[in-house]
Amino acid sequence: MARIMVVEDNALNIKLFCDLLSAHGHEAKPVTDSRVALDTALEFRPDLVITDIQLPYVSGLDLIRSMRAVESLAHVPIMAVTAYAGQGDDERIRSAGAQAYVSKPISVARFVAEVSALLPNEATVA
Repeated sequence: MARIMVVEDNALNIKLFCDLLSAHGHEAKPVTDSRVALDTALEFRPDLVITDIQLPYVSGLDLIRSMRAVESLAHVPIMAVTAYAGQGDDERIRSAGAQAYVSKPISVARFVAEVSALLPNEATVA
């Protein structure tokens, strides 16, 4: 079982993501306020972080950069999720430090496949 922190300000999306993760045997930690996401990550010590890019207060890109600057979180894989997939977004998101990028509305199969790919000790679940 992996510990996965989900940073998302949309209640329906956070429920969907957490339900999917729980259904695949993971412990999901929802975070709806990006201002507390870094402290929550330090306390929760996730195996994976899934974050929206378009967040109020602290953007997903800024959160990713902040996590990469903290030694204890620098190695944690990050999957970015956003509804606003424009040209160059993939490169910007990856250069900030995310290993994967999924656009909304998500494909459940792709979401689960990306999560499995980012968790080195997990068997692929489809």
